[in-house]
Amino acid sequence: MGIGLAVLNRIASSPTIDKLKLRKTTERAVYEGAKGGFRVAGATTRAFKRVKGGGKPARLARTSDSGVFDLEPTEDQQMIVGVVKEFAAEVLRPAAGDAESSDDTSKEVLAQTSEFGLTLLNIPESLGGLSEDRSAVTGVLVAEALAEGDMGQAVACLAPAAVATAISLWGSDAQQQTYLPAFSGDDVPASALAVAEPRALFDPFDLRTTAVRAEGGGLTINGVKSAVVRGSEAELFVVAVDLEGSGPTLVLVESSTPGVTIEADPSMGLRAAGLSRLVLDDVQVPADAVLGEGAADDYRECIRLSRLAWAGLALGTGRAVLDYVSEYVKTRTAFGEPIAHRQAVAFMVANIAIELEGMRLVTLKAASRAEQGLDFSREVALARRLASEYGMKIGTDGVQLLGGHGFVKEHPVERWYRDLRAVGLMEGAVLV
Repeated sequence: MGIGLAVLNRIASSPTIDKLKLRKTTERAVYEGAKGGFRVAGATTRAFKRVKGGGKPARLARTSDSGVFDLEPTEDQQMIVGVVKEFAAEVLRPAAGDAESSDDTSKEVLAQTSEFGLTLLNIPESLGGLSEDRSAVTGVLVAEALAEGDMGQAVACLAPAAVATAISLWGSDAQQQTYLPAFSGDDVPASALAVAEPRALFDPFDLRTTAVRAEGGGLTINGVKSAVVRGSEAELFVVAVDLEGSGPTLVLVESSTPGVTIEADPSMGLRAAGLSRLVLDDVQVPADAVLGEGAADDYRECIRLSRLAWAGLALGTGRAVLDYVSEYVKTRTAFGEPIAHRQAVAFMVANIAIELEGMRLVTLKAASRAEQGLDFSREVALARRLASEYGMKIGTDGVQLLGGHGFVKEHPVERWYRDLRAVGLMEGAVLV
């Protein structure tokens, strides 16, 4: 059975879909997919109980290259994205206003995404996940679908999956055995990938958060991280530090560790993500808290996969802007006719569609190369540039097309504009 059916089986067994009125959609997808096979995905209960490893860590296999240039999602991907898009439309979009006002995503919404198994997409089956192969393309498609509902809530929903993905891709056997079982259960721990720091022109490869080797063999961490998703609720952090003698490295830090404090970090956009500052003051962690072997290549790949995820989020919110303004300009009249009849307006809408297609093509190419284990540094750099530049332009044009209505909260375009501006600034937080 493919990953699509595994996810849909989890959804179909959840009572949440009755509340969301997704029962018919889900059962139809399961029925169509079940023609090719069926398997129930099990779940385990959470426990951060340290396990002594020593074996070889489980890793997802690289996706094979078909040799055909084909942007059509697989049947599994279509099934997953279909349900996620409906969830985004039926749940995230209506809840966006309240989530922004409260500066947080509701626990009910987060619980629903946990039931969907979003944290399992990049966890090997041997560790309770749903995957056999790398699925960066699936991750991008899911991020795009969620962000079409609301980017802020999408980031909050995807934050635990980022930590699970990091441990799955680069963690040691002991780290996988200790932490991943928690992410394969229904009660997924709040967690965050903390990379960004509160300074101008931040460079993720020039970190001010430091980890110094202590006499007892552990590490002492000092520094401040910004834009940490739901930091006040997080139980586990994957923190980017400058490790003495090694350079940029990822380290696991549990929130209960002495010296860990959380501060508010109000932001212009992504308010539903509950962004916070993580203050690390002489935080002591064991030497084995370094994620995996602390290889420089692992850290570089983490930054690239994070930027790829942000490009996917930009695609989703950009699509929301396009769909909204397309309908608006057809119904908004001026001088006795819809403003869509004005050539300047029509060209602006067409440009949004063109820019989205270009962004999507480069982003999917980067994701495809990533899951095949090929070098995707060039492609992800292009995707980030396009997502940053054109994402912001799409948000700006969306506000312009609504005129005065683009400035008021009666319409969601002003929120999408603010969220899209985060794409070029954020580092970490989400992964594919």
